[in-house]
Amino acid sequence: MDVFRITIAAFDKSGVGRNLQPHAWMTAGNVTAVAGDFVGVNNYGFGGLDGHRGFLLSVAEWQAMNYLANMSEAASRSKSAMTSNAIEISGLRKIYRGSKGEPEKEALKGIDLNIPQGSVFGLLGPNGAGKSTLINILAGLVLKSEGKVKIWGFDQDENPRMSRASIGVMPQELNLDPFFTPRGALEVQAGLYGVAAKDRDSDGILKMIGLEDKAEAYARTLSGGMRRRLLLGKALVHHPHILVLDEPTAGVDIELRQMLWENVRKLNRQGMTIILTTHYLEEAEEMCDEIAIINHGEVVARDTTANLLGSLDAKTMVIQPSVPPETLPDAAGITVEKRAGGAIALGYNSKTTTAEQVLQAVHAAGISISDVKTEQADLEDVFLDLTRSR
Repeated sequence: MDVFRITIAAFDKSGVGRNLQPHAWMTAGNVTAVAGDFVGVNNYGFGGLDGHRGFLLSVAEWQAMNYLANMSEAASRSKSAMTSNAIEISGLRKIYRGSKGEPEKEALKGIDLNIPQGSVFGLLGPNGAGKSTLINILAGLVLKSEGKVKIWGFDQDENPRMSRASIGVMPQELNLDPFFTPRGALEVQAGLYGVAAKDRDSDGILKMIGLEDKAEAYARTLSGGMRRRLLLGKALVHHPHILVLDEPTAGVDIELRQMLWENVRKLNRQGMTIILTTHYLEEAEEMCDEIAIINHGEVVARDTTANLLGSLDAKTMVIQPSVPPETLPDAAGITVEKRAGGAIALGYNSKTTTAEQVLQAVHAAGISISDVKTEQADLEDVFLDLTRSR
């Protein structure tokens, strides 16, 4: 049979030949080409790396693979026609079937969400809110039940290969082969994405993530923080336009955390879109331009970080009296709380009570002030306000 034609048919966009198998041994053996200029066959749907095995391709098969690589490059060049959104999601639903008589679980309930190009976008929510399901759908690891997903202009249903090639995911779990070195892990990952040897930058990535001196060490000898940095490197080998960071600083010390954020800022300045999920809300507050909060499979809030922080009207004025007061302020709309060191915290709603009225209440109580500061709601307050009562 004509191997070239059957191989191309297997990737036919129209689906005419999508279910055809070029060779039984190709799919059974999970063909992988991870060196030189061979295309990573795994990128075209032949499964994962089966141990360390590989097969020599016939001339016709090699031509077929390179034909696909050229098609891929041509598609990449068409990316300039996309919209200003890196990701467009509409009506996205995911329903998991129940097991052992349990009811179905609707993890995502018709999510609509656009993520702008070049932004650092926070995706926040409590455990079980649907964040991981959404990320796994974007990465092509979970099939959606309904809805449309476009990644860098590529419809996930019409062009799944290019949509996956446009995104890199740094997972929360440490899923490294302990017998690969960092350089070897990056080379294999690049091969699986079909990155030609001349286009790989494994050494540059190792330098960026601070593993240059560990390039030939086995992954099993790396510390937890180093392994997490290697996960970041693996997510970058195919030069994605979008990088998803799933709890990237979980269990990472302060120094490594600072290095990670420095790299993320650098990538973002170079034009990469960053999607961040984290339970460290102070990180999201500092890093993100925009934030979406998901709860029970729905987007309950989506706005710029500044607007979200300004959505709560509660403020606190903290005063340090010159001398311990005999009486505390007592006025409508003001709550009073004593703090350590003799400080007094006065809570108020900025829409109904002004800072001047708070100070008037303090002076009316005969309190002289040696120091004063104000506290505004942070992202944690906003997060709790949006998720606690739902």
